[in-house]
Parts: sequence; C-alpha cells; structure tokens
Amino acid sequence: MVERPAPGPGTAPLDADRGGQQRRGPALGIGLVAVFMTLLDVSIVNVAIPSMERALDVAPSDVQWVLSGYALTFGLMLVPAGRFGDGHGRRTAFVVGIVLFTITSAGAGLAPTATWLVAARLLQGAAAGIVNPQVTGLIQELYRGPERARPFGLLGATVAISTAVGPLLGGLLIHIGGEEHGWRWVFFVNVPIGVLTAVLGWRLLPRRAHRARDRHQFDPVGVLLLGAGVLLVLLPLVQQHWQGPTKWLLLPAGLLTLAGFAGWERWYARRREPLFDLRLLGIRSYRLGVVVALLYFGGFTAIFFVLTVYLQNGLGHSALAAGLASTPFTVGFAIASVVGGRVVNRFGRPLVAVGLATVVVSLVVVVLVVNRVPTGATVSWWTATPLFVAGLGSGLVITPNQALTLAQVPVPRAGGGAGLLQTGQRIGSAAGIATVGSVIFSAQGATGDWSVAFHHAMLLTSGVVAIALCVALADILIDRR
Repeated sequence: MVERPAPGPGTAPLDADRGGQQRRGPALGIGLVAVFMTLLDVSIVNVAIPSMERALDVAPSDVQWVLSGYALTFGLMLVPAGRFGDGHGRRTAFVVGIVLFTITSAGAGLAPTATWLVAARLLQGAAAGIVNPQVTGLIQELYRGPERARPFGLLGATVAISTAVGPLLGGLLIHIGGEEHGWRWVFFVNVPIGVLTAVLGWRLLPRRAHRARDRHQFDPVGVLLLGAGVLLVLLPLVQQHWQGPTKWLLLPAGLLTLAGFAGWERWYARRREPLFDLRLLGIRSYRLGVVVALLYFGGFTAIFFVLTVYLQNGLGHSALAAGLASTPFTVGFAIASVVGGRVVNRFGRPLVAVGLATVVVSLVVVVLVVNRVPTGATVSWWTATPLFVAGLGSGLVITPNQALTLAQVPVPRAGGGAGLLQTGQRIGSAAGIATVGSVIFSAQGATGDWSVAFHHAMLLTSGVVAIALCVALADILIDRR
C-alpha cells in the first residue's frame, strides 16, 4: 500500500468544505472493509487446504501456489497500481480492483481443477494489489497533517487483525458449508461483500485524481525483472516433484535477475521515476527495517499454515477446531498491536527486538508442548498459552517496525518507501510459505509422520524469526555506537 503526497496548490482538497468532512468517514470505512477482505484471503485459505486436497486432488506444489502465489502477485501489483490511481483517479482503480477481486473470488470458489484454482488465486492476488494502495492514497487525500494519525492507526490495526483472524473465520465457513464443499465458501463469501463494496466505493470515494496523468511512470521493465527474479527463486522450493539437482540452478538465476533489477532501477532513476527508489536503502534504519519486515512476514504468515495443516492432516481435527487453535494468537496480537503503536516512540527498536524474541521463544515452546501432549488430549488447549504470548510478541513487531522504518524517510519519498516496505512484506509471505511448505511436505513424505513434519516446519519458522531478531539487534547496537 503506497502512500502518496498531498495535492498540489491547484487542487482543492476534498475535505475543504463541510460536505467533504462528512463524506470522508464513510469513504474511509469502505476502504478499510476492502483492505480487511483482501488481506483476510492471505490466511483464511489455510484451514481450507485439506478440504481442497480431497475435493480437487491438489498436489503439495499446488497447495503452495494457492497460498504463496496470492501473496506474490499481491506484492508485485502494489506500486504500479498506486501510480495508476494517482494518474487516473483512485475511485476508478479501487472499483476496478474490487470488481476483479470479486470475479476471481467466484472463479476460485467454482474451480473444477487444481490448475484452475491456482490461476484464480494468482489473479485474485493481483486484484488485491490494485485495491490496497488506493486506500493509503485515499487517507493522504482526505486527511491533513496530524489528522492522518487516527486513520493510519485504523489501517494498521485492520492489516494486522485481518491476517491473524483468517484461520478462525475460514474454519467457521467450512463448518457451516460442510467438509466437502465448505472450502468453496471461503471464496464465495467475498462475492456479496465485494459487490456492496464496489457500489459504495463508486458512490463515496472522491471522483478526481489529484495528480496529472503521466503514462510514463509505470516502469514495466522493473516490474517484469522483479517478478521474474522472485518467481525463479520460489520455483525450486514449490515444485517438489521436479527431480534432480538442476532445478536448484534456478535459485542463482533468480538472484542474478534480482541483481539486474537493482541495476535497472538505478539506471532508470536517472531519467524517470523508478518502480522503487533504491536510494532509500542508503538510510540505515529503513534498510534494516525492510529486512526485518521481509523476514518476519516470512515466518509470521507460515505459522498459521503449519498449525492448521498439522491439526487437520496430522491429528484429524476439523477445520473449525484448527481455526479456533489460532484464536489465542489473534487475541494477543490485537492487544499488543494497540499497545505497540502507542509506545513505539518511547522505546524505539528495542521494542521490536523484545517482540521478536518473544515470538521465537513462544514458538519453540509450542514445539516442546506438542511433544508432551498426552494421548487423547486436545492439542489446542496445550498450545493456547504459548500462542497467546507469541501473538503478544507479534503485536510489538509489525506496526512499531513500520513506524520506525519510515521515520527517517524524507516526506517527498515517503510513498515509495511505504511501497517498497509493503512489497517486501508480501514477497516475504510468499517465500516463507513456499519454503516452510516445502519442508513440511518433504518431511511428511520421507517419514510418513506428520508430527515430525510439524516440528521441522515450526523450528524453521522460529529460525526465520530469529534471523529477523538478529537484524533488529544489529540495528540497536549500531545505533548505540
């Protein structure tokens, strides 16, 4: 979601009159509903995976594409879509994105084959990437100066809670719809909400764009290089049925492509506005904050995937039970997100480090607790406390890290800075699910034991978060020097 600068002197702000003041609240509400709906689909699908596997004979690689493909196309569309909204009007981009999201959601729910489902999810993620930057830009347009604190706080809470509450809502929908076809309602639920959001968005969002149209800002070469590089890195992780060591040659090829992307962006910046202003990475707090975000989302998003797959496939729990098992994490997350946003300016980066350390320790405790659950006992009761603590830690990471990462970014470059940060979060989610999914399915295939697979995957997730902790600690040490 890309933050855009305020209108120029020749454009009257929408809230300059009393009518605009009254309209901006409902407009913000519609935007937050759209953000909640699109980000909910990052994690709500986790509990539907076993049902999909039975209904469509979905292979492990297809499962990973259903999850990570959505996050990948979501992230790649954020910045280009934000610029389209700047030049052609946010209302137009918002409504087009919602309509596409609604159509692709229906297509995913109607999927007759795994290939159809994967394609629908990729398109659904791209549509979500069109919608989200319009909401951030909308806040910039409707609110001024200190007024933006509250709507951005509501946006941050929406982002955090929508991802964490997904498994529970998915479990409820599958319970209501039935094990055989309930997974389809995970997608169908978006259709009535999407139609209503599109209609209200067209009526309530401001009509005009506050910047002149510029058809030369989209940097298509940069988009293609970034997408190709990330795809080449993910392919050997996701496509487990590819045999032989040659598939791992795609990994260095992907890294070289990403290096080419960096070189292109630096060259392109001398002539026009690049996709990402890589000069921002020269700011230490921003550079380290982006790395923390990328790594943490690589571990954070995968927690729900690993937990729900193990509880359903390994222990035979229902989708609703698997969703309920993540509820303690969601509750802790919601509580700490509010607290973290209020105290981040007082404690700074150490607050993020404390949150990361809490998550690492809690996830290790989850693994140890699961090892000792008595036969016949309900696993979710044993994991409730450590998952609640992990949620508290997570709430001290995401919003505070975003605030600290963008704190030293110059205001004229704040939009590009927010865009790169959000894209890093989505790509981190895609890579994390692909990597952790590869580990859990490979371990289960090799040992036939879901418990062993769960332990390996959770320890990997803990390790990724631990690396993010090391980066945060490095930032703290360098700052003190």
